[in-house]
Amino acid sequence: MAHLSWGEAGFIGAMQGVTELFPVSSLGHSVLVPAWIGGSWARDLNVSTPESPYLAFIVGLHVATALALVVYFWREWRRLVVGFGTSLARREVVTAEQRLAWLLILGTIPIGLAGLLAEHWFRTTLAKPTPTACFLILNGVMLLLIERVLRHEPAGEYVDERISGPKIDRRLARVPVLGALVVGSSQILALAPGISRSGVATSAGVLRGLSREDAARFSFLLATPVILAAGVLKLGDLAGPLGDGIRGQVLFGSLMAGVCAYLSVRFLSRYLANRSMRPFGVYCIVAGLASLVLFAVR
Repeated sequence: MAHLSWGEAGFIGAMQGVTELFPVSSLGHSVLVPAWIGGSWARDLNVSTPESPYLAFIVGLHVATALALVVYFWREWRRLVVGFGTSLARREVVTAEQRLAWLLILGTIPIGLAGLLAEHWFRTTLAKPTPTACFLILNGVMLLLIERVLRHEPAGEYVDERISGPKIDRRLARVPVLGALVVGSSQILALAPGISRSGVATSAGVLRGLSREDAARFSFLLATPVILAAGVLKLGDLAGPLGDGIRGQVLFGSLMAGVCAYLSVRFLSRYLANRSMRPFGVYCIVAGLASLVLFAVR
């Protein structure tokens, strides 16, 4: 891993920032892109290795992605933190911010437990090019099926976060506890490389009756503590032998990931207000099928 170049670090960082929030699976692309390129990329950038330095690199990128989400939704998180604090102090769940804060906590518990118990098995067993390509195809099919469910939904109109944020808070705060648990639990499927966390959570939200815009926003809010916690728990790896020779590249890649994640969530917040996820579904199917063909002929 000491051979990771600055160009590789920048490219993978930018890719992580985009694919973590677009419904196309960041982990899937972290597995497939090195396999597509081959050579030293395939040897050095192997996330399925039990003690993978590449995984330590990816951890740094995850932290940067989560921080970008915090920056973009800072007004939202300020309201939620205040709501959570007042809820504890007053022992009440009355306001929209208080209820939404607790819904996000409840929705995070299932994926947190599953990640602690099964992340290593999913990564070392399934994070290989061929299974990942198959999961990417399934992810694309899921997105296309969800769009069929939404085909009669009237197009929305993007409104600035400063105006729309509190209004969406109130809508999301009305999500039943069971609905929040279902959407949160759906993220467990994203432990399989090729299944998108944002895609599966948005799809679950739609099936629970949310609009595409509200489901996407709920998935972004759920993703922030999950991504940040996963990164912080493994951040110590970068201080040990797994980080030797790549810490500068990690900082550069993380910077690229953070910038691209911020731009991605800004774009998607507008795009998903009135546009379809169908193009992402088609991309996943085409990329997955092309990967299978490539791996078969090599």
